[in-house]
Amino acid sequence: MKMRSSSSCDPRPVSAVSHGVGLAGLAGLACAILLARNFGSVMAMLGFPGWPALADGRYSALVAVVLCGMPMVLWSIFVDKVHLRPSTGIDWTLKRPVAEVLDTSIIKIAGLWATWALIACIYATFRFYWTTGNFAFSMEMFQMAAIPLIAVSVPYVIWLDRYLVNPRDGAWHLGAWISGRRDWESEEIFHHLRSWAVKGFFLAFMIQALPGGFQNIVNMKLDGVIANPAILANGLITAMFVVDVQLATVGYMLTMKPLDAHIRTANPYLAGWMAALMCYPPFILMNGGGLFDYHVATAEWDMWFGAHPKLLYGWGAMLVVLTGIYAWATMAFGLRFSNLTHRGILTHGPYRWTKHPAYVSKNLFWWLSTLPFLVTNGSTIDAIRNTAIIACVSAIYYWRAKTEEKHLMADPAYQEYAAWMNRNAAIPRFFNWAKGLSGGRLDKPHSEIQPAE
Repeated sequence: MKMRSSSSCDPRPVSAVSHGVGLAGLAGLACAILLARNFGSVMAMLGFPGWPALADGRYSALVAVVLCGMPMVLWSIFVDKVHLRPSTGIDWTLKRPVAEVLDTSIIKIAGLWATWALIACIYATFRFYWTTGNFAFSMEMFQMAAIPLIAVSVPYVIWLDRYLVNPRDGAWHLGAWISGRRDWESEEIFHHLRSWAVKGFFLAFMIQALPGGFQNIVNMKLDGVIANPAILANGLITAMFVVDVQLATVGYMLTMKPLDAHIRTANPYLAGWMAALMCYPPFILMNGGGLFDYHVATAEWDMWFGAHPKLLYGWGAMLVVLTGIYAWATMAFGLRFSNLTHRGILTHGPYRWTKHPAYVSKNLFWWLSTLPFLVTNGSTIDAIRNTAIIACVSAIYYWRAKTEEKHLMADPAYQEYAAWMNRNAAIPRFFNWAKGLSGGRLDKPHSEIQPAE
């Protein structure tokens, strides 16, 4: 008698994103990097000599985002056919006349433009966005994109409203409030503003992060890399971080209903925002000199193992694997990556092992790469402090994870996924086992899980 596998007896819930979307983006990014590393030669072959040998500038990093995002969009539409899903809120058979939706669209455009104006005022007010790191580059890009976005938004909103089942979304409710109508709903406005707050805050951060890693990977010298385990590991780690930043930027840009990548809900809990924002500038607490700076008198991992080549290779391999899992977690989102939002429930890739693979791998990477309990000044106090502080950082990410789960538990699809994970996934099962040994409360089975209030 043939035994059935556990997966067939208890099938994993269907993921909102397919493997193919992220892989298509990875292929597009690989082509962009290959082109950038051979830019002068390629242009010469096409009959345009005299160009720089490498395309490693800031604008090249943005071009790479486009080359990364286009295959993801094409895969989503032509293979996964995401535009036909009911979750888009679109019914392509409606085809309302323009005259029928024009009043609604005008109010919605007013709300949308008012939102953009508010974000622009925030950017303009705070010097941080013009004087810190590469954020001025983000502001430059937003200024260049402003007029095209305003122009394109008019036909786009009118076109989409012809097919939306409910065209009165958050932008419409904000526009209705601005125009003095009485049929607006405050919760719709709050949802709209929270969603755009996420996009406005994190997109500026992602764009400023693009040039550095991209330039490093384009300029990376491959000669002798394999012979030096530290250089090899750090090169692969850099590549993984480039994958993460590039695909995440695509996700923040393409929050669109026709791609089923729109924001269903943004986290409504203050604790969720606090836990997330303290991990990013200007609120970050982990930077040098910050409250949670755990790098005092520490050294890079390869310094401690420099006299032991085998250990150096092994330790570097662990760091590369952890960074790979981190990048894989971002890639699994496809077009839907963003913090503090619900854009569809993922159940594939590393999300079949733990509900928070990026947080787990990122924190393990920090512990193993920093080795906070080893210090160059020989101070036991600094070693203890560093270890305690990095433990606090890991606790913050645990807090982030719990606030995200509280937000997502309002969706029955996440309830089903969480319950499946508790029954089948290695990491949740380990923690449930540990809770059982300590006499703690085990996570509730699926039938007992209730939506968060």
